[in-house]
Amino acid sequence: MSFLDQVIPLPYAKDALAPHVSQETVEFHYEKHHKGYAVKLNELAQTETELQGKTIEQILMNYKGKAFNLSAQVYNHNFYWQSIGPNAGGVPTGKIGEAINSSFGSFDKFKAEFNSQGVNHFGSGWVWLVREKDSNNLKVVSTHDGGCPLTDGLVPVLTCDVWEHAFYIDYRNNKANYMEHFWNVVNWKFAESRLL
Repeated sequence: MSFLDQVIPLPYAKDALAPHVSQETVEFHYEKHHKGYAVKLNELAQTETELQGKTIEQILMNYKGKAFNLSAQVYNHNFYWQSIGPNAGGVPTGKIGEAINSSFGSFDKFKAEFNSQGVNHFGSGWVWLVREKDSNNLKVVSTHDGGCPLTDGLVPVLTCDVWEHAFYIDYRNNKANYMEHFWNVVNWKFAESRLL
């Protein structure tokens, strides 16, 4: 089994997120970076044969070092492509809107916290909206490099990739502008599906 089989098919056309995320960015990000982690994990499994036949979740939860980093990056990117989408964004309503208001006081307070963690994250990483396993109590966390909230016992609800490859083609070094445009493509339906 190839780890490329565990890379989700892109759930929309590569130009569907424009103008917020360009087709060029999606092309490089999905085809070169995301799939590239799976290719490197396949290569690693040739020498570390105990990885063969495992899911990316099993590897990221049970291994360290290169195996963790590569599997976590496949998982994180799978989650990212589902966290965003066309005809999305805006202020969340329904169960996800209620959970955000209950946990943060308002959508604006949540958005400010999420943006702050994303913009101020030094180096490569991810900013996440997560919940506790047994409740819809939400919080914002950031993880460094390939870090994944699963390893801390948290349930991911949505994520934004703050590695430079996610925004540099479109926004150069203006991560704050990238974070602001993220809210135009947030897939609230997917986020709501992650609640209890």
